[in-house]
Parts: sequence; structure tokens; C-alpha cells
Amino acid sequence: MNTKHYLSITLLASVLWFGCKKDRKIETPVVPESNQFVTSLVEYAPAPGQFINLSLGSMSAAKSILGKEGLVSLGAWGGYIVLGFDHTVLNRKDLADLMIKGNAQSNFAEPGIVWVMKDDNKNGKADDTWYEIAGSEFGKTGYLRNYEVTYTRPVPSTGDVSWKDNQGNTGIVGANTVHSQSYYPDWLSNTELTLKGSLLPSSNINMTNPGLITSMPFASGYADNLVSGDAIDISNAVDKDGKSVVLSGIDFIKIQTGIQANLKAVGELSTEISSVADLSLVK
Repeated sequence: MNTKHYLSITLLASVLWFGCKKDRKIETPVVPESNQFVTSLVEYAPAPGQFINLSLGSMSAAKSILGKEGLVSLGAWGGYIVLGFDHTVLNRKDLADLMIKGNAQSNFAEPGIVWVMKDDNKNGKADDTWYEIAGSEFGKTGYLRNYEVTYTRPVPSTGDVSWKDNQGNTGIVGANTVHSQSYYPDWLSNTELTLKGSLLPSSNINMTNPGLITSMPFASGYADNLVSGDAIDISNAVDKDGKSVVLSGIDFIKIQTGIQANLKAVGELSTEISSVADLSLVK
């Protein structure tokens, strides 16, 4: 065989082999031992809130939803939790892929934005690209991408937590008489906490009757939104420019409180999560 042709064939074979090897490693397959629920806590970074520094807003609460159902609060806007599965959740054609449950009521939802990530570099870490799940409010009036809020530790520590955003707005996470502890995460040493993400409209909130404040659920695509739980379709993922992306599956999920609202005596609007599951494994 001609040496030049031999080298060309060898090079082509190597490329094909490495390509096939890479393709085979794209997903972590489901095995009999795979858990339907998330199994790893990557990060818990709540915003200030009335449940923070209590059992519901602690690292123990964050771990309570690993492999089973529990309950954890994410605090005010921007507070988030990052979780991982022990397998790749496949993007099923024309079907929802994830089920997220919270503690929503029929007239009081606390919608959280869902982000998903595929472990493209296969290092087992959530250090690849986050994609937002475009829910029903995506692009509507009141929805804002690249939103930022900075919270300031209050003095005294049990006072209202003030905030300012990158749109020139200010406000507070107001302390109430029911929860008297510090609302700013005690484990943080910094006096300021800046969180980034997307903002959901607060048009679903009705405070005209102080005795019955309501926060009606959105149509779809958010956590802690529907009483029965929220089915999430990976096919609704969008990139940083808001363009649809095609993902074969995901390995990590981030859930983030999506609305900034001081509901007076009721407290801040804060997303709570009780479980996150792969719908293909839910019996």
C-alpha cells in the first residue's frame, strides 16, 4: 500500500475511533441502581428570607431532597440550589422529562426559574453551560434577563434586608413578627450578596386584600408553581441569547427564585422545593 494512502487511512480511522469513543461517553446511562431523584448537592446559595437560618433554610434542608422528598427554601429573588443526578436525564421526544415539586397552593405559587446543564466535558462537575428553561412568561412584559440584585447585611442583624438591582430599583426583604432571626445567611462572611439570573413578572400577585394575598400560578415551566408539581421539558431550553438549543440530555439542574416581591405580613416570595425527579423513572 502506498505510504501516503496508509497514513491517510490510519488518520481517518483514528478520528473515527476517537469520535465514536466521545459519542459513547456523552450520556451516563440509567442502570438498575439509578435513582429517580437528584442525588448530589452541588451548591446551596439562598437569598435572604424569613426561613433562612432556620431548619427550612439550611444546608440540612438542602440535603433533605437528595434521593427522596424533603423541603428546602431558596429565599427571596435569586436564591438558588444546584443539584445533580446519578445518570443523564434524557430529552425524550414530545414528552416532559423532569418533575419538580414544591409547596405551592392553588392560589399561592412561588415560581422558580429552572436551569439545566449537560456534563459536556465529562468531569462530573457543574462547570459547563447553563441553559434556562423558557417557561410560559419568557419574553413577556415584566420578564427580564441578565438581572442582578445586591443584598446588604442589616444592622442590627435581625432588621430588614435592603437590596438594590441593576435597574436602579431598591427595596427590602422585610422582617416579620413570625420569624425573628436574621434573614441574611449567617454562614456568609461578606456584608453584600449579589445574585444574577432572570426576573419573572409579578403580575400574578394580588395584594389588594391584605388579609388574603394571592400569587396565582403561571401556565407552565417553573418550579413551585403548580399544586400537583411542575413537569419540565428539556426541549424548552434556551441559550444566553434566548435561542432554542437542542440537548440530548442533562446531568445538573439549578432552581432559582424568580420573583422579587415583598408581601408584607406574608413575607418575601420564596421558591421552595420538595423533590426533583427524572420522569422516565417515576413509577
